[in-house]
Formats: sequence, structure tokens, C-alpha cells
Amino acid sequence: MKWHEMSENTVLHTAQTNKEKGLDEKEAKGRIREHGYNELKEASKPSALLVFLAQFKDFMVLVLLGATLVSGFLGEYIDAIAIIAIVLINGVLGFFQERKAEKSLDALKELSAPKVNVLRNEKWSKVPSKELVRGDIIKFSTGDRIGADIRIVEAKALEIEESALTGESVPAVKETNPLHDENLSLGDQTNMAFMGTLVTRGSGIGVVVGTGMNTAMGQIADLLQNAETVTTPLQRKLAQLGKILIIIALILTALVVFVGVLQGHDVYSMFLAGVSLAVAAIPEGLPAIVTVALSLGVQRMIRKKAIVRKLPAVETLGCASVICSDKTGTLTQNKMTVTHVWAGGTTWGVTGTGYAPEGKFRLDDRDVNPQKSRELSQVLLFGLLCNNTNILQRKKEYVLDGDPTEAALVVAARKAGLEREEMLKQFTIVEEFPFDSTRKMMSVIIQDKEGKRYVVTKGAPDVLLTTSSQILWKERLESLSVSRYNEVHKAVEDLAARALRTIAIAYKPLSNHNRLTEKEAESNLTFLGLQGMIDPPRTEVKEAVKECKEAGIKTVMITGDHVITAQAIAKELGILTKKGKVLQGTDITSMSKEELEEIVEDVDVYARVSPEHKLKIVKALQAKGHVVAMTGDGVNDAPAIKSADIGIAMGITGTDVAKEASSLVLLDDNFATIKSAIKEGRNIYENIRKFVRYLLASNVGEILVMLFAMLLALPLPLVPIQILWVNLVTDGLPAMALGLDKPEDDVMKRGPRHPKEGIFSRGLGWKVISRGFLIGIATLLAFIIVYDEQTGNLAYAQTVAFATLVLAQLIHVFDCRSEKSIFDRNPFGNMYLIGAVLSSILLMAIVIYVEPLQAIFHTVPIIGRDWLLIIAMASIPTFLLAGSFLTKKKK
Repeated sequence: MKWHEMSENTVLHTAQTNKEKGLDEKEAKGRIREHGYNELKEASKPSALLVFLAQFKDFMVLVLLGATLVSGFLGEYIDAIAIIAIVLINGVLGFFQERKAEKSLDALKELSAPKVNVLRNEKWSKVPSKELVRGDIIKFSTGDRIGADIRIVEAKALEIEESALTGESVPAVKETNPLHDENLSLGDQTNMAFMGTLVTRGSGIGVVVGTGMNTAMGQIADLLQNAETVTTPLQRKLAQLGKILIIIALILTALVVFVGVLQGHDVYSMFLAGVSLAVAAIPEGLPAIVTVALSLGVQRMIRKKAIVRKLPAVETLGCASVICSDKTGTLTQNKMTVTHVWAGGTTWGVTGTGYAPEGKFRLDDRDVNPQKSRELSQVLLFGLLCNNTNILQRKKEYVLDGDPTEAALVVAARKAGLEREEMLKQFTIVEEFPFDSTRKMMSVIIQDKEGKRYVVTKGAPDVLLTTSSQILWKERLESLSVSRYNEVHKAVEDLAARALRTIAIAYKPLSNHNRLTEKEAESNLTFLGLQGMIDPPRTEVKEAVKECKEAGIKTVMITGDHVITAQAIAKELGILTKKGKVLQGTDITSMSKEELEEIVEDVDVYARVSPEHKLKIVKALQAKGHVVAMTGDGVNDAPAIKSADIGIAMGITGTDVAKEASSLVLLDDNFATIKSAIKEGRNIYENIRKFVRYLLASNVGEILVMLFAMLLALPLPLVPIQILWVNLVTDGLPAMALGLDKPEDDVMKRGPRHPKEGIFSRGLGWKVISRGFLIGIATLLAFIIVYDEQTGNLAYAQTVAFATLVLAQLIHVFDCRSEKSIFDRNPFGNMYLIGAVLSSILLMAIVIYVEPLQAIFHTVPIIGRDWLLIIAMASIPTFLLAGSFLTKKKK
């Protein structure tokens, strides 16, 4: 129902209630039985056991489980134990991440008021908010949280803070009159109050018209529950990799069995040999190393003021192509700031942002002393006195205690050297007429030390112009003529064109001390001037937006605020381009899904949007193939945050709902931190590619050395325990070190990679096969040379092959640091890698030379001269291709 369109009597009749008596308890309980409690319903959740078991549905995990069975079947119990341990660790990590992520609704529930003041049986009483029903009459005042959606029927200077729901930084002024427009957004429904919002000023009475899931908050909860959590690019690439590996494993098994049978071996022994080879094709440590690499990335992110709630989010940021950012508190400071003051035909600029009293007054590009202008100083002084807000200093932070609009006036006065405490020693506030939505103004009567009294009024310019008869112009009192009225009106328009909210200041001296009514006090005023204010952009955001643009990432503003304000901020930050379009919520409502998808890539700014609109925008961008990051801090952002490829919440101003729905939380609420996160994300993905390249090339080498030996009817150059050692130790430590590699210099100068880009794109597949082929050939040649020299000493030849394979891989790991050549990057640029390689060499030497381990790993000591052969053969795979690269480069 469109409650905001109804008159008070129609609302009461439709809700079947009485404003003077309220509902009786029996009727209220009957409505609870019929419609349920006023609480957000939670979708049924799978049991913990099902969530845990779901961790093992991933294709790569199934491959590893298959490898476990095969290893056990072959009697390789060490293999089986190692693989199952890796699978279980990954499963437990995934389980805890998923359970932690599903707390969004609990956070929403915390926003509902615990108790509310309700009229029942003609008496006011406090009842739990969950017992509210449609038709209840409730009253509320400053500091109360609204317990349900209500239609306001009485309002006294009522203002409600709705930024978490609508995105507007200024509390909404409420009224009672019906609004005859069925397409109004929540922020424009000024006669409604919504569940979870906070009363910041005044008091009111309302009729409950929506409870539980039938509230605006309930609709968000429903969107949040039904929002799809998309799989990340990394998850999709690993699934793709798992499928490729299983296909390779099956082909190898079939090939070995076929070749062996042709050579006269029995089918059973060849089947076991083929399966053993297939197991070697699976990099058992890959999922664990990916998890470790992402975890290390998370630690770096924390140092950069970003908390990652879901591990794959780090990598997903790296391929983000669009950032959908909320305006209030994300791109802006969420601190109203006076930037211009107009008085007597002159406009002064005011520097400085936020609540710190630091800034200057400027006129014609030069600093001026505001105390030397009577008009300017009076506008600032009276804005300070007609005010109930304080700015408190806690440590080095300035904190608001009161209304954001009044705070802006206080800070502007403090920038001119006017302190409220000092001014109240010179002026005493005798009486106050609080602001209300009907008068649209607030007035105080002040008395100076000489006993003179003045009325000081602030409010909407159009209202103060109608109640003023004079104007202070060029430091002289003049009648407010038509021409002067037009001057003021033009000033208001000029400030509005800058997206500034204007507050007018007026006053009048009193000739006696007689008590005045509001109407008497607020008539025949002298108009002083205007103060224009805005929630200013964060200073660092403009540069961050520019850097994102250079990285091929588009920033889109999505806000519940007014279109003029949104446009001005977006232009200042470089978000709104000359060809960029601006859409309002009403435009999106009238569009079909297909129509929005058609223009979504051309739109830079969305204003006056609802939670449903935000979700629709995110989905439209995803439908066009974009990887979407959605930032926000409010309840209204949560569904879109959850549905985006990566959701980013603000840590300081963000609601718990937004944080719980997000993948990433910014500790400093700084949009620029997203840029750092994207850089980190891109580097993480590149590092993952590096160690996938390293691991798979190593595995290809292992496979080929075994396969070629079989095809040549040679003994196996490696025993299974040696292959396992290489896979878990020689491969594992350097691969983890690759995960710590620093980003290359041009990482933020490239466009984002396409989400459909395969893990083997950009020549990675060829590098894996070519390097793996050479590693396999080099290892096999070393084996053949030594085996021929020492006929019958198979254990010695296998140890040489083992050492050659290990060293070839450890040299190759440095080649993996660059897409081009081993010579392209300083080998000492990653000291973790140096340490890992030296550790792997030491461990290899221990396995070869420590006698108790020789029996386990089937090794024997290698004599000195054979190390020259091993080093020479191990160097060939990397430096042979590096030489060909250098030759091409010279040409």
C-alpha cells in the first residue's frame, strides 16, 4: 500500500485502529497470531555437517580424493596420508569461512529497537518491538530507534537519521501531510519513518503500517537472503585446472597401459604403473599453496588497512573492471562542511573540511579576515548562537555531538575565531523556538551584556525571505525590495548549482523584554546572509579514482542522495565524464532488465536509488561481463554488496549488516585503500600463475621422465616416494615463496584481465609444456648417462635423476618470476625465494647423505664429479630457452 499518499483518517481506517485509544491487548495478540511477530524471518540454513561436506564437492578436491584412494591401493600410504591431510585442512578452512559469512541477518536484527512506547488499552506502555502489529500507535523522541515502518501523524521538530537506509548524509525532516506521488523513493517519503532508523531531533507519533518482512528493512533482508553469492574467478580457474589434470591423468593411464601391453607386459602391472604415473600428474600441494598464498596476501592487506573476510576476495579484486561506490561516507566524509558564505552581495569561500576548526576565508583568490566584515562575522556569529550542537575533541579526533547541519555552522564560526563557550559569555540565550517541519526554521532570543535583546533565526532561505522586511547590504540596512529579493534568490541558485545545501540567517533587535510568540518573534526580520554546505569529497579519492581509471577500472557512483549533489561530487572526483550519463531511481524503475543492460556501461552516476535499484545495477553490469566491486556502508548497500563479485564495506561508518555481507572491510573508510587492494589482488593472481606454472612444469617433467623411460623400456628413473618428496617439499617451499613476490612496476598500468581468461592464457600453457619437456629430457639424460656408466647400479642412477630433477626445478623457479625471461628480474628481489631454494637444496642433501633417510627414500651418496653433470643438465631447461629469448630480443 502507498501509505505516504493517504490522509491521517484513511491511514487509521485502513489500519483498523484509533489514534486516541490504540489497540487493545486482545486485538494485538490476535494480529500477532495472524501475521506473526515483528521480526525478520531467517531463511533455513543447511546443517553444519552439510556445510562441511559441501567443501569436498570441488572438482580439484575430488581429484585429490581419487588420488588418495589410488595411492592407498598401490600401498603408497605416505602419499595417501599427505593428500588426505591437505584435503581435510582445506575443508576445515572453507567450513569456518562459510559459517562466519552467513551472519548478515543477525546484524540486521540488531538494528531493530528492543522496546517501543505503544498506546494499548488507552495507556502508554513499553513493549518489546517484536510485539508491534499493524495499527499500533507509537510515540518516539530524540535517541529512539524506530521499531517498525510507521506513517507519521504528529511531528514536532522531528528529524530522523536514515543514511543507513537511504544513503543521505543529512537527517530527514519529517512532516505529517499526505504526499501525492506514488513513485517516491524512501528518502522522499517525509511522512514515513522506517524500522531501524534513528530519531535525532524532536518527537512524533505514528501508526504502525508495516512489520517484520513487510518493512523496508524486511525487503532488504529478503534481498540479502536471496542474493546469489557468485563464484570467484580463482575458484573457476582452479576448477578448470582440476578438469584438465584429470583428463591428462586418464590419457596417461590409458597410454601407458596400451604401450606396456604392446611391449609384452601383463595388463595388471601396466595398469598399476599407469595409475602411479597419473597420480604424479596431480600437484597435491596446489590447493594448500593457493590458500597459503591468499592468506599471506591477507596479512599484507591488513597492514594496508583492509580486512579480508573471504580469502578469494583478494584475487577477485585483481580482475575488477567496475567499482560501484556509495557516495555518503565512502567517496565523501559524511561530515557536512560550510564551503561558501554569502552576505550583502559578496560570496566568500571557506577552506578546510570535516569538523576540525582549520580553514581560511577567501575572497577574490586571497585570504581575508572575517572579523573585518560586519556582514560575514554576523552571519557566522548568529549561525553559532542559533544552534544546539557541539563539536567535541577526543584525542586528535573531532566528534559530532548533535545535528550535522548545525555542526557545519559551528565549525565555520570556529574557523573565524568564534568559540561557542566564549560567545555564550557575551550573549545569553533567553528563549528558544525549536525547528519544526511546518515553520522550517529555528529561532533563539539572545541578550548581550548591555541588556539588549535580539531574535536570531536560521532556516530555509525561501521561508526567511518571506518573514524578512529588511536586509543588511554593504553594511547598511535597506528595505528588502524586489531587486534585493532577486539578488538573494540568485545567490541561493548559484550555491545550489554547486550542489550546496543553503541555510539562511536573519535577526532583529527587540525594543522591550515582553514575551513573544513564535509568530511575533519570527516576523519583520533583517535578512543577513546564507551559508552553503556540502558533505565534501575525501581528499585522497580523486587521485585514487584517476589511478583506477589508468588501470582500466571504471568507478560508478550509486547513491540515494539528490541528483544535483551526486553530479557535483562525481564531477569533482573525475567520476562523471563529459559523455557519461546520469540516471535516477525513477528511470531505473521504468526500465526493463534488457533496457538497463543496454546503457549500463555508459552511466557514471546513479542518484536517488533504492536497495532494489543497486542490486539491479550490479546484476546488469555482471550481465555485460564485468567483474563488479560494490562499496558501501549502509544497510541499503548490503544486498548489492553480497551479490557483487566482491563486496567492500566501510569499517568506521559501516553498519554491521554491510560488514557481514562483504568480502572486504576497509579499516580507514578510505576509497584509496581499494586501489591498494586492487594492486595487491592483481599481484596475488600473477603470483598464483607463477606457482601454477612452476608446479605444473615440474609435474610435467616428472611425468615425462617416467613416460619416456617406459617407452624406451628403461627402468623407472624415480621411485614413488621420491616423486612425493619433490611434489611436497621441492615444489612446495619455492611455490609458497613465489606467492610473496613483489608486484611488477606496471601492474596498475594494465587493464583488468577478462574474467573468462583461462589460467593457461598469455602463453602459460606453452611455458609449462616446453619447460616441463626440457626438465624431463634433462633428468632422463642424466639418468641414462649414469646408468650406462655404472651398469646395474640402479639406486645410484635414480639418486642422480632425483638430484637433477630437484635442481632443474629450483633453477626454473627463478624463470617463473617473469612473463619474459629469467634475466628480466633481479634474482635477489625476492629473498624469501632465495631462502626457500637454499632450504630445498639442503633438504635434498640431507635425504641423499643422511644414512637413516637413504633407506626410506631409496637414495645413495653421490660422488663429487657427478654433481657437475647434475648442475649442467639441470641448467639446460631454463638457460636454453632464456638464450633463445635474448637472441630474439637483440634482433
